Amino acid sequence: MAPSPTQRILILGGGFAGMFAARELSRSLGKGAEIELINEVNFFTFQPLLPEVAAGSISVRDAVAPLRRLLPGVRVRQAQIHDIDTARKVVIIFQGLQRRYTEVPYDHLVLALGQVSDLSRVPGLAAHALTMKTLSDALTLRNHVIDKLEHADITALPEVKKELLTFTVIGGGFSGVETAGEMLELIHKSLVFYPNIDKREINVQVVEFADRLLGELPASLAAYATKQLQKRGARVLLNTGITEATGTAMVTTSGEVIGTRTIVATIGNAPSPLIRGLGLPNDRGRLRVDRRLRIEGHENIWSLGDAAQIPLVENARDRADFAPPTAQFAVREARTLARNLKAALHGLELAPFVYRSKGALASLGGHRGVAEVYGLRFAGLPAWLLWRAYYLGFLPGFATKVRVGMQWLLDSMVGRSTVQTGIRQGPGTRYLRYRAGDRVFEEGNRADGFYAVLEGAFELRYRNDDGTEALHHIAPGGHFGDRVLFGNGLRTGTVRALEDSLVLMIGAEDFRRLHEAMPPVREYFERRRAGPAQEESAA
Repeated sequence: MAPSPTQRILILGGGFAGMFAARELSRSLGKGAEIELINEVNFFTFQPLLPEVAAGSISVRDAVAPLRRLLPGVRVRQAQIHDIDTARKVVIIFQGLQRRYTEVPYDHLVLALGQVSDLSRVPGLAAHALTMKTLSDALTLRNHVIDKLEHADITALPEVKKELLTFTVIGGGFSGVETAGEMLELIHKSLVFYPNIDKREINVQVVEFADRLLGELPASLAAYATKQLQKRGARVLLNTGITEATGTAMVTTSGEVIGTRTIVATIGNAPSPLIRGLGLPNDRGRLRVDRRLRIEGHENIWSLGDAAQIPLVENARDRADFAPPTAQFAVREARTLARNLKAALHGLELAPFVYRSKGALASLGGHRGVAEVYGLRFAGLPAWLLWRAYYLGFLPGFATKVRVGMQWLLDSMVGRSTVQTGIRQGPGTRYLRYRAGDRVFEEGNRADGFYAVLEGAFELRYRNDDGTEALHHIAPGGHFGDRVLFGNGLRTGTVRALEDSLVLMIGAEDFRRLHEAMPPVREYFERRRAGPAQEESAA
């Protein structure tokens, strides 16, 4: 029997695993099911090219592609995923400017949420290190490096200049090595514009806890990568970890204090907080699935990509027995998932995931690379050209391939731009003005911050414990919005402006930090939460 057209397949995550799963399902099922993908941004990021975006060799727009263009026939919803109720088969999201609480039902659920960066194990690292996971990370790193060059060119303080020109990458895997190589390329090609900086003053460092770089590649290729980075002026520290980081220095496990104002962390991969809190079978945060990509004990919940621990053999035990979290494997997992989900809808037998890696490649910058493909090893210019050819072919869309190819060609002939691009984020604390009748937020919205009334007046409507409606007026000197920031984060009341008004709004995260750092502030709000419910904070 054909599957019912009402079958809803919901995919969470728009990375390699989620996007390719949606595409394969759409091709496989056609109009036989309703397919929807939910992601926090409306684009797919081609992560292997992020170091090139950070270095300015390709433009921002060519490392991303709109999900709606890539996925014809798939409904794409941009929203924040909050929770999953597996008993009721609904995903709870917050969508729109007001972060409205919404429930999205599903018949089959595909979890492809990937991993996040968790740098909390090293004191100061989360506060002072940059990461390389998103398009925003790449733009931030580019602007940061150029900012350090600008500052170093004018400072009269030798110690400050030395810190500014010391750039540190933590992690010697593919991401770390490629980021270091492209950072060297950006810096060296930009020095022509900074007459007060000598090339010999540049100090790029790669810090790796293992005894060699690129542990996924043969030792001979790792040795070549190390030699090439050193030849270009980089310092490679092996068997070295980080014990502390500040805004101007970091401390290694050997006790060395390195003055640096740039730390890029490509380590610390951790499961999504949502995945950790679901209560589904997992191993250190990665969802346990069978070889058919179904989560253990659940017939209608599937997972793939970085979020899943996928066995390649029966009774898998060793690390090598599980699929690595790479784009190469994610694309093949998506094909298996599409075939199996279609088979499940038709009541047919499911097939196990079977795939062997075809190899791996890494760009070192400076027209050099390393590669192992079908057992053959390449190094130097041939490997670098192979890396570019492979990812050029992998890029989605003919127009994107042409633009990236042209930019690579131009980059080999002209210098890099030192323009700082991107939009600076606004302050977490800001003034907001409302006209009479404007709604600030409504019951059920996701809490966005704390509001202190400076001018005008507001009306708060909420429900008492007995279900009756209550009404309260908030005048200058009053405030609202704090209570739920320490609860489940859902607004319990609706606030409207009674007249033209002005408030000081403190973002949720900034408010929590202020609450934690200032004992008088913390004590004040703890007394309020411990006492009888106050109307002005019920929202």
